[in-house]
Amino acid sequence: MNAPHSRAHHTDPSQLAPDYVRRIARYIPGKPVDELAREFGLAARDIVKLASNENPRGPSPAVRAAITAATDELSRYPDGNGVKLKATLATRYAVTPDEVVLGNGSNDILELVTQAFLRPGDHAVYSRHAFAVYPLATQARGATGIEVAAKNFGHDLPAMRASITPSTRLVFVANPNNPTGTWIAPDALEAFIASLPDDVLAVLDEAYNEYLEPAQCAPSAAWVAKYPNLIVSHTFSKAHGLAALRVGYGIMNAKVAEMLNRVRQPFNVNALAQAAAVAALADAGYVDQSRQINRDGRAVLEEGFRALGLTWIPSHANFLLVQVGDGGRVYQRLLEQGVIVRPVANYGLPEWLRVTVGLPAENRRFLTALTVALQS
Repeated sequence: MNAPHSRAHHTDPSQLAPDYVRRIARYIPGKPVDELAREFGLAARDIVKLASNENPRGPSPAVRAAITAATDELSRYPDGNGVKLKATLATRYAVTPDEVVLGNGSNDILELVTQAFLRPGDHAVYSRHAFAVYPLATQARGATGIEVAAKNFGHDLPAMRASITPSTRLVFVANPNNPTGTWIAPDALEAFIASLPDDVLAVLDEAYNEYLEPAQCAPSAAWVAKYPNLIVSHTFSKAHGLAALRVGYGIMNAKVAEMLNRVRQPFNVNALAQAAAVAALADAGYVDQSRQINRDGRAVLEEGFRALGLTWIPSHANFLLVQVGDGGRVYQRLLEQGVIVRPVANYGLPEWLRVTVGLPAENRRFLTALTVALQS
């Protein structure tokens, strides 16, 4: 009996993926504290992380209690429809639960939108210096990203409107914008949304909305009734301090929501995240306090930049973009001192660093380290 014919396999199996997937430059998150501790032999407790725009306070005590209580049901699947959280959000925004979609962070909402509405050959429009996930999610569907030049480091809405063609299906707008912290006034934002063709979906990313002063906040959820092609995304990862739990949501026309629910994973938001989010929504005072702490901390960082003769971009979020010359070099010098910030060369800003506003001691530590880094 002959031995089975054997054949050597020399083909790279990654080549089986579509070309548009193989061309994606994957998202690189901020450096973790433990990784830096190992790399430089530092004590993790002494490291200051100001890289990922998290709330340095963490979640409120009420939210921590809700998370603990929810651990009693860890052996059960979460509510796949997120009924309680969706009802709470619907009440807050005066919409129906059918107009709310829950996500594994607001990043999940962005991904679901592209999965449901983009095909190879379609176009998605976004600004230069805007969130890196917009082009990544677009390319993952085989669609074409149209990057529009920024204006004063923010969105040039007239230019973005002019870039829309019959092939355009999505347009992304971040307000406030990450990583630059720029902000668009509600009147200009609504005028842009109203100008869009009916067959173009506007994705308004409000991940940092809670850091705006109340008078600056757009009534974006109410706009959904006027503009059925509008999707508004939010997250609990920033001001609410729940980055580790990954929970976000989108508000949109119920028919659009139905399309996202058809492609999302059935249990995409875990039970602890749902319980924490419900509790966070009930603790508005904690977010108000976080906004005040952030406002004060931002002023301290600005004064420090001014004293060092540095240029920065006025921010409406919980971070600042500061020009330091050789961003890569200064970033490394900060790492050596146990301070993690975010280099933004991948956003076309190699001379800049993005720094999250921390607690008072963290802000002072960063400014001290920055002074050393600039001189070394």
